Amino acid sequence: MPRFAANLTHLWPELPFLDRFDAAAQAGFTAVEVLFPYDFPAGEIQQALQRCGLEMVLINAPPPNYTGGDRGFAAMAGREDRFAHDMRRATRFAQALGVSFIHVMAGVAEGDAARKTMVENLKLACGLAPVGLTLTLEPLCPASAPGYFLNDFDLAAGIIAEVGADNLALQWDSYHAQEITGDALACFAAMRPLIRHIQIGDAPGRGPPGSGVVDFPALFRAIDNSGYDGWVSAEYTPGAQTDKTLGWMKSA
Repeated sequence: MPRFAANLTHLWPELPFLDRFDAAAQAGFTAVEVLFPYDFPAGEIQQALQRCGLEMVLINAPPPNYTGGDRGFAAMAGREDRFAHDMRRATRFAQALGVSFIHVMAGVAEGDAARKTMVENLKLACGLAPVGLTLTLEPLCPASAPGYFLNDFDLAAGIIAEVGADNLALQWDSYHAQEITGDALACFAAMRPLIRHIQIGDAPGRGPPGSGVVDFPALFRAIDNSGYDGWVSAEYTPGAQTDKTLGWMKSA
């Protein structure tokens, strides 16, 4: 059975943020991820993790830009200085929380200039990342992220190959994979050599496993059979109370 983590940005939205750590631990999770934790002091999050005996697996970059203007996304030409600033801040946050992965977001962009910008930014970020921290790229489907540059798995694989860094890998999400390719299982098999972090949600609608068309029993078997030993993070929209949507964990 895969090792499951809880995405606390999506799950338990009915609870205050810091209470979600307790809810995850009570539900049987031993690891969590938070997309943008920057609104809370790292020390408060550390205390929540320690109190609940949880590991923080992943955060997103860049953090929110409170100074105004566009955020320094990786594929936005002309924002290279902002990207470097954002990555330094995200890295400090990740180190404070013991995080293993930073998901580097591409942002809204298009064309060859965007790809070139992203490759060069990632080369810089990978070179500066401390030992033990892996940067990830995640293709996002147009339904969830209109105009997002990294909306194709082959594009992501090509950028990873061009950057050529051991600490850059693919973050694979079953919801986005199903929406982009129409076959999440085939996509997982094709992309498996590049995958170091997995997230799950059903499609369409990004509901809990079992609410859509993805064959999760088959996917979980494929994950186990592939030798993947990382975290599989539940990143879906629970709709009702989150605790009522966790039946899929018992049958995994």
